[in-house]
Amino acid sequence: MNAPLKTPLPPVAKQHASIATLLPDAQTLGTLFKAGIAPLLGILAFIGFWSLLAQHSEGLPGPLSTWQAALVLFADPFYDNGPNDMGIGWNILNSLGRVGVGFGLAALVGIPLGFAIGRFAFLAGMLAPIISLLRPVSPLAWLPIGLLVFEAAGPASIWVIFISSIWPIILNTAAGVASVPQDYLNVARVLKLSEFKVLTRILFPAVLPHLMTGIRLAIGVAWLVIVAAEMLTGGIGLGFWVWDEWNNLNVEHILIAIIIVGLVGLALEQTLLLIAKRFDYAS
Repeated sequence: MNAPLKTPLPPVAKQHASIATLLPDAQTLGTLFKAGIAPLLGILAFIGFWSLLAQHSEGLPGPLSTWQAALVLFADPFYDNGPNDMGIGWNILNSLGRVGVGFGLAALVGIPLGFAIGRFAFLAGMLAPIISLLRPVSPLAWLPIGLLVFEAAGPASIWVIFISSIWPIILNTAAGVASVPQDYLNVARVLKLSEFKVLTRILFPAVLPHLMTGIRLAIGVAWLVIVAAEMLTGGIGLGFWVWDEWNNLNVEHILIAIIIVGLVGLALEQTLLLIAKRFDYAS
């Protein structure tokens, strides 16, 4: 009965208290500042170096003129005036489409082959010299073979992506299978598990982190290769667009294309890193 009554906060005080709980504290702000200041300084240093280089290099556009050209370029990215005059959006989508098809085929072939190589020592010994011989070959060295076999530029570009990106998938998957503890396989043998159950219940969960590393490396290789392949084969795509702009002496567009290639590659890599972290957590 004699307990002191708690005076309720007025509505304005309650509102200020709720806002204060939503605001980040000083430590969080300091962490965010430290995390953001280094990349910002790096970008500013890069732009400053670019500006300085443009002032002392005849014909090299600076950041301001490149930015203005990019605003014009992206004002209508999906115009279509014929096969040789299409917006930058169509070129990006076509390059991504070729990368998707070539990389998808490499995953379809490379993942099962990597599992088989890691699982069966005889098969690994049989294919080891072939992989060792073909893996160091430059990706563009495969382009004439693709043009000869497929007799078309589009499939030849996809072939180059396929043959270039399959090796990281095979090798990382096989390494993941080989790293599975032998005790797990011995238990599966004692329990008389079928090969399918060994694959789905034991090998696949254990190999996922290695597999995702191989996929991340493969997609990076595929995106690097497509620009060079399109420069040689022509058609619609970022590589052909860069070469066409060089023939037109439009250096601003070439610099824009370089930045686009870097940004798209960064986005692909970060997406796969997020997926890889998800699988690491699940494992």
